[in-house]
Amino acid sequence: MPRPSQRMRSKKRVYKTSPGGGQKIHYKQEVTSLPHCYLCGKPLSGIPHLSTAEVRKLSRSKRRIRRLYGGQICSNCLKKALKQTARTIQVAEAT
Repeated sequence: MPRPSQRMRSKKRVYKTSPGGGQKIHYKQEVTSLPHCYLCGKPLSGIPHLSTAEVRKLSRSKRRIRRLYGGQICSNCLKKALKQTARTIQVAEAT
């Protein structure tokens, strides 16, 4: 009987032959996907590629980026968005 944490079909099962000749089931750990920028889709830098359990053990400063929309938008998209809003504010003040 597998452990309760492994009683699900979402975990991949790998059948390994033990030295005695019997078959053992090893449960593969799921690999999480990289966090991506939701505007351009580029993988975000500065955020570790770990499982959720391992990320929870990190300190808060290592989990996320301390910037506006950190962990959601990449730095290039944020720079473009800030420039665009500054330009629209300047046009609105001029008129």
